[in-house]
Amino acid sequence: MALKDFWKNNPVKNGSGPGNGSDAGGQKPDKDKMAKMLSAILIPVVVVLVLVRVVAGSFYTLSETESAVVTTLGQATVNNNKGLQFKIPFIQDVTKINTTVRSFEVGYVETSDGSYRNVESESTMITSDMNFVDIDFYVTYQVTDPLQYMYASEVPELILKNLVQSTIRGTVSAYTVDSALTTGKSEIQQNIKNIVMDELEQQNIGLSLIDISIQDVEPPTDQIKEAFSEVENARQNKESALNEANQYRNEQLPAAEAKADKIIQKAEAQKTARINEANGQAARFNSEYSEYIKYPLITKQRMFYEAMEEILPSVKIIINNDEAGTTQRMYLGDLDGTFDSASTSGVRGSAFSDQLGGEQ
Repeated sequence: MALKDFWKNNPVKNGSGPGNGSDAGGQKPDKDKMAKMLSAILIPVVVVLVLVRVVAGSFYTLSETESAVVTTLGQATVNNNKGLQFKIPFIQDVTKINTTVRSFEVGYVETSDGSYRNVESESTMITSDMNFVDIDFYVTYQVTDPLQYMYASEVPELILKNLVQSTIRGTVSAYTVDSALTTGKSEIQQNIKNIVMDELEQQNIGLSLIDISIQDVEPPTDQIKEAFSEVENARQNKESALNEANQYRNEQLPAAEAKADKIIQKAEAQKTARINEANGQAARFNSEYSEYIKYPLITKQRMFYEAMEEILPSVKIIINNDEAGTTQRMYLGDLDGTFDSASTSGVRGSAFSDQLGGEQ
């Protein structure tokens, strides 16, 4: 029976006669019966609600990007199992922790329209040579220890951001403005990452640094920006010139080395030929000398003949001045360069005979 129907069929009436509630003028309601009926309705409803609450509070679900900190009578444990999980109702309390990679910006913020706004209080820093520079960083981190993340500190993200900002300022202050704007970016970035990771490991707040990268580096004024832009362009031109020079060197070196090898090989061949020729001449001289020792006169005549056979074919005229001052000319060939074999042979033979006669 519904509660509305109960009140409709059993209205509570005020007494209309004297005594207000006596039997005269109306019928007295049965209060005990009404209480029993209320109990019969409310108790099942309460039991059902309690059962629903108990059943609903006995299960929870963990996605792939979540971990759970389960507190059982004050004792906390971590549950990394994914999917539907069971807990003891009213005894265990579950807090889900997001373990996805999260990020925040240092030196700038993203506005609602998707643009970026510079935060000078975070980005403006002083370098070791007392110059100012604006540097923006992008930091990614992740919860790796849900238990420490939940209980080691109240605001672990704020601790991480303050740690990153202080490390950035301390590191940038050790570099010159030229280095920060040009070649020192990667070194600054790596040093900051190493320091922050070491500090997080010591503080143990449940967070781990994934990466920290420089988004933008620029001087704080337009004039300085223009000057450093020229410096950067000059550096790039220098690198381009070096690359071109290296490329030209790499192209020319093989050709030069090949040419040098060719010259060396030719020199080695000439050296070998000269050595062999000298050895041959030395051997020839030694053999001739051994014959000369045995027969000096015959050897001298043979050597004279061989020398004349080598010299006379290219001689056209022989001029001889005697002691009396008379000049004698002997033509061994025609003026046009041709030779008469008969006359040449005769002249050569007479000359050889005179020479031999003189030698003998």
